[in-house]
Amino acid sequence: MRFILYNIRYAAGIGKKFHLPLPYSGYFKHTNGNLKKIVDFIKPMNPDILGLIEVDAGSFRSEKSNQAEAIAQELKHFHIYQSKYSTASMAQKVPVLNKQGNAILTNQRIVSQNFHYFRNGVKRLVIELELEDFSIFLVHLSIKFRHRQYQLQDLHSMIKNLKKPVIVAGDFNVLWGDRELQLFLAAAQLNNANRNGEPSHPSRSPRRELDFIFHSPEIHVTHFQIPPVKFSDHTPLVCDFEVATAT
Repeated sequence: MRFILYNIRYAAGIGKKFHLPLPYSGYFKHTNGNLKKIVDFIKPMNPDILGLIEVDAGSFRSEKSNQAEAIAQELKHFHIYQSKYSTASMAQKVPVLNKQGNAILTNQRIVSQNFHYFRNGVKRLVIELELEDFSIFLVHLSIKFRHRQYQLQDLHSMIKNLKKPVIVAGDFNVLWGDRELQLFLAAAQLNNANRNGEPSHPSRSPRRELDFIFHSPEIHVTHFQIPPVKFSDHTPLVCDFEVATAT
């Protein structure tokens, strides 16, 4: 089975054009041209599961199109999308921000789905997707160190009593390095699919490991790669794996 994790940056792209005429003005430009490049990369990779961080659900920049739905149609996948801001957040009242979220796409049978929200931080969404043999949690943690630590505590509480094996993946924003995650991984008994600690950010010259795919011991990674594509400021993570069945 193949899982791809990709922070697509709302398909806003990178490079000099992204910062013209003003820094970060690329976040407010039409993105469908770059979204096609992302789809053209993902489609031949044939993922069974696709975790997308920073997805536009239909603002003017995506020309009112939900990017997760558009990609799902191309892949012929089911898709689960949710805003990354809680209903009480002020971000829900701000145009463009209220269309920002995360999504999971899959060709597998979905048993159940849940949306959780961390107690701290601005970005609080946790998508929980239960499949037949395992569950997936998709996250995008805060850029503030203190909030990240609180969010990791909440995340551990969500997964500690699960009966099925689990994959926990997303953009963890560990700006202080992966040592931030050691206690969480030890408590949750999870392994890093990226065994060599290959960096994924920034895509133009990766030097930081911000994106992670963690998994239970029952999930065996058979292949892992970070393709050097530059459609976002993050590079995608590609993980092939098998799930050990109970005997």
